[in-house]
Amino acid sequence: MLSSVKRTPRLALHAAAVLLTVTSASEAVADDGAGPFGVTTVAAANSPTARVGALFDGEQHHCTASVVRSPHRNLIVTAAHCLDDRDRDLVFVPGYRDGGAPYGKWKVRGRYLPAGWSKGQDEDSDVAFATVEGNVQDVVGGNRFVTGSATGATAVTVTGYPSSRDVPISCTNRPTAHSRTQQRIDCPKFIGGTSGSPWVNGDGQVVGVLGGHEQGGATADVSYSVVLGAEAAALYRDAVH
Repeated sequence: MLSSVKRTPRLALHAAAVLLTVTSASEAVADDGAGPFGVTTVAAANSPTARVGALFDGEQHHCTASVVRSPHRNLIVTAAHCLDDRDRDLVFVPGYRDGGAPYGKWKVRGRYLPAGWSKGQDEDSDVAFATVEGNVQDVVGGNRFVTGSATGATAVTVTGYPSSRDVPISCTNRPTAHSRTQQRIDCPKFIGGTSGSPWVNGDGQVVGVLGGHEQGGATADVSYSVVLGAEAAALYRDAVH
C-alpha cells in the first residue's frame, strides 16, 4: 500500500543498491535470435538507446522514460508513479551518459496519467505519458507505442537508468504473465531509477513499461509492467490530441 509520504520509485531496491557491476557479454537482439537472454550489460550508445533517457528532478535522475511516436513529435512514456508529484519540475535527457546530454535537455510540460492511478494509485494503471517542450522525436526518433500485444509473443529489450549510475543498462529476455493485468521479466540489476524503462520488441515497438506490480518489483532481478490494453490506448489518444 502506498502512503502519503513521498517515495522514490523502487525505493527498497535503491536503498540497498551497491555499485552496479555488469557483464562483458554481448547484448542480445530483441527477437528470438542468437544471444544471451537474461544478461544485463551497459547499453551501447546507438540510435535505439538514444530514444531512452533519464528523468531528472533537479540534479538527480530518479526514473527512466523514452520517446514514442506521436503527431506532435514531443511525447515520452514512463511509469505513472514517476510523474504523480506534479510539484516537481522534470527534465528528460535522452541518451544521457556520464553527465553528458548529447541530444539536449527537454523540459517536461504536460503530464497524462490514467484515472486508475490518479484516483487510487492502482498498480494496473502504472503507465503515463508526458509532453516535452520541443520536437524531441525529430532529434532521436521514436518507438511505436503498441497495446494489445500478447505477453511473451517475442523477446524484448529493457533499457533503463539506475539512480546509482550515469550510464544506461540493458537486458533482453522473454516476458511471462504474472497475472491477467501484469507481465514480468527476469533481468538482473534493474534497481531504483529504472522505473519507466521501455520494453521494446524486435519491431521497435514499446509493449511494456517498467512499473506496475510493486512499482516495478521488490527485487532487482525481476521487473514488472502493466499489460498494455484499452486504458493505455485511451491514454495515448488523449496525450496526442
